[in-house]
Amino acid sequence: MRYAFSTLGLPGTPLDRSAALAAAHGYQGLELRAHAEEPLHADSPPADRTAARRTLAAVGVRALGVAGYARVAASGADEPVLAELHALVRLAADLEAPYLRVFPGGGGRPEAVADAHAVRRLAAAAPFAERHGVRILLETHDSHRTGAAVARVLDRVAHPGAGALWDVLHTWLGGEQPAESRQALDRHLGYVQVKDVASAHELTPLGLGTGVLPLAEAVAAVPPDGWLCWEYEKRWYPGAAQLPGQLARGREYLEHLAA
Repeated sequence: MRYAFSTLGLPGTPLDRSAALAAAHGYQGLELRAHAEEPLHADSPPADRTAARRTLAAVGVRALGVAGYARVAASGADEPVLAELHALVRLAADLEAPYLRVFPGGGGRPEAVADAHAVRRLAAAAPFAERHGVRILLETHDSHRTGAAVARVLDRVAHPGAGALWDVLHTWLGGEQPAESRQALDRHLGYVQVKDVASAHELTPLGLGTGVLPLAEAVAAVPPDGWLCWEYEKRWYPGAAQLPGQLARGREYLEHLAA
């Protein structure tokens, strides 16, 4: 098993600091949040991308994925969504990240309509992503929070350039058991985001293993050579404990579950 954490847990932190923390605490990768308030995003110039790649290589940490905010099932024209996807794919390729995270974002629309948007856009973007060595991962989130819902889209896309990112919190909130999520996602699975919370009504991030999420069952469903990424949502919960002091224990906990 290989381990990463998301820079969402270190909002606004320079990449060299995030990379150093990953290396020091036994994480092999980083999931890089691609937003204008972060060090890297779709409009970052080539020099920044090259510098980031060198920073990661210097400490032996890789960019596991770029966490983008494109919403493939949202209403509106296809062209802006595809332009965003292409820009994010280029960013991931420049950082040598194998994955790009996207959201569904089809809330408030009939299921069939949201699915059709997502299928059409992912089918259009997946060949472009594959040519750049990147796989676009549709996260189990918002309008498609279960593995079954994401698989419903990806089965129709049927292209290796598109896959799934399994967010354990959202499949749990959707009432899906980890074994059901794993079975649904099957060949689509890219990697798994783990986290922990106190309850379905209290989502402030906690240290791994101190909340209610079925992490043991989720980790057991991940292939032995798979990636687990700790998404600690400090950005959205400023009152949550600082992430750096929890990194060693979090990685040790995941290793224990994976043993």
